Amino acid sequence: MSYLVALAFLAIIASLGAALFFMLRGGQAEAPDKSKRMARALAMRVGFSVLLFVCMLVSWKMGWVHPTGIAAGQ
Repeated sequence: MSYLVALAFLAIIASLGAALFFMLRGGQAEAPDKSKRMARALAMRVGFSVLLFVCMLVSWKMGWVHPTGIAAGQ
C-alpha cells in the first residue's frame, strides 16, 4: 500500500510540474494549445488526488491501513 501512495504522490507532483512548465512556456505563438495542455495536466493532478483519497479510504475500510496518533477521547 505504501508503494501505491508513493506512486500517487509522485504522479501528483509530476503533473503539477508539467502544468507549471506549460504555464511558463505559454507566452509563445501557440498559446491556446499550451493552455489546453496546462489545463489537462491540472485536471490529471486533481484526478490523481481523488484517486489517492479513494484508495486510502478503501484500504482503511478493508483494514489494510490503520490510523495512528492520539486515541479518541484523550
